[in-house]
Amino acid sequence: MTMDEHEPIAEKQISKKGYTKHKKPKFRRQESWRYKRVPDKWRRPHGIDSKMRKKVKGWPASPTTGYRSPKKTRGLHPSGFVEVRVQTVDDLAGLDPELQAVRIAHTVGTRKRIEILALAEEKGIHVLNPGTTREPEEFTESTEPEKTKKQSKGDK
Repeated sequence: MTMDEHEPIAEKQISKKGYTKHKKPKFRRQESWRYKRVPDKWRRPHGIDSKMRKKVKGWPASPTTGYRSPKKTRGLHPSGFVEVRVQTVDDLAGLDPELQAVRIAHTVGTRKRIEILALAEEKGIHVLNPGTTREPEEFTESTEPEKTKKQSKGDK
């Protein structure tokens, strides 16, 4: 999603709830309720006598273009923000806190995550997956090696 497609939202942050058209049914794979071996995940029905493919009354609905979400909310996070993936502190530059929210990549370590969270809080940027991290002073203290005295076999 580009910034241009979400310009009307930039003036006023909206929730996705206000713009949803209607509730979509849960699209289920044909006969998945009948057999344990058939998973619930959607697959298009292909059989020549398939009741779901023929859209017979009383059979579950199939996904069609009429179920598509409105253009204003398409691709947005349920909170109403546009998601931006961040891997470094430099990626936070140029983000709009009113329109965009940050999702920290799972490959980012604790030290860099703390830096990203601190800068995002300073700029007022919403973080979608802050996680639980230790404070920076706790992190630096725990990285210092502990000095322990080892006993050799001769010392008893």
